[in-house]
Amino acid sequence: MQIIELSSKMSSVAQLLRKERKTTGFVPTMGALHKGHLSLVEEAKKQCDIVIVSIFVNPTQFNDKNDLKNYPRDTKKDIELLKEVGCELLFLPDVKQIYPEPDNRTYDFGNLDKVMEGYYRPGHFNGVAQVVSRLFDIVKPDKAFFGEKDYQQLAIIREMTRKLNYDIEIVGVPTIREDDGLAMSSRNMLLTKEQRKKSTVIARTLFESYNFAKSKSIEETINFVVEKIDNVSGFNTEYFEIVDGDTLQRVNSWDQSGYIAGCIAVYAGDIRLIDNVIYKKEMS
Repeated sequence: MQIIELSSKMSSVAQLLRKERKTTGFVPTMGALHKGHLSLVEEAKKQCDIVIVSIFVNPTQFNDKNDLKNYPRDTKKDIELLKEVGCELLFLPDVKQIYPEPDNRTYDFGNLDKVMEGYYRPGHFNGVAQVVSRLFDIVKPDKAFFGEKDYQQLAIIREMTRKLNYDIEIVGVPTIREDDGLAMSSRNMLLTKEQRKKSTVIARTLFESYNFAKSKSIEETINFVVEKIDNVSGFNTEYFEIVDGDTLQRVNSWDQSGYIAGCIAVYAGDIRLIDNVIYKKEMS
């Protein structure tokens, strides 16, 4: 596996790959890799000739300096994992390579970034758009792969790609879960043993709510989920919203849209975990 640290070198390699007519799949990450990230690499390998992974903890998407400081990092282990799954190229830049000058760009995503994560983490998605667009400009991939666990982020990146006219296919890859159902996340390693044991309540409750919702209203389903999770000591639901799967705006009834998702953020102590469930997705 080739490791590249300079943006100029990465751009040169990307240009060479395009000249050789090799399709490139790109998996941008912030490191602390787990099976969820590796599933993105494996899917990229199926669809493309060359897989490029980036590891960069992006400071502009953190609105909490402590969250940035405490974000898990283990580059040595990450490199070994990427070698094991056959990643060909790792782009490993520092902040100066991504932001040689301060990035003051702002994006208008309409209402997509005004709700849920966008509401509770102001500026987060603008930072995501800054770094992903910068990485796209450097790597110039044919396809980019993102996990569906970060449901709202995936919608934002699709919209950013459309707005900026990138000729890049955005591929969503299903959430990878632990054996007990917890959605895989780099933040899981920050949980205490007790928190980790209790954290199964999030996915379990979302799965239960899928059947519960078949005979209950939107409001009843929301109350069911929030009450069940908040009854677990040390756990607090920041939000649980049932939304149109495309616009991310709240729905008031199950027949309001053919595509309905439930998105949640839960604090386990100080550790923030997100997940989602699809209640309805009619074939278009």
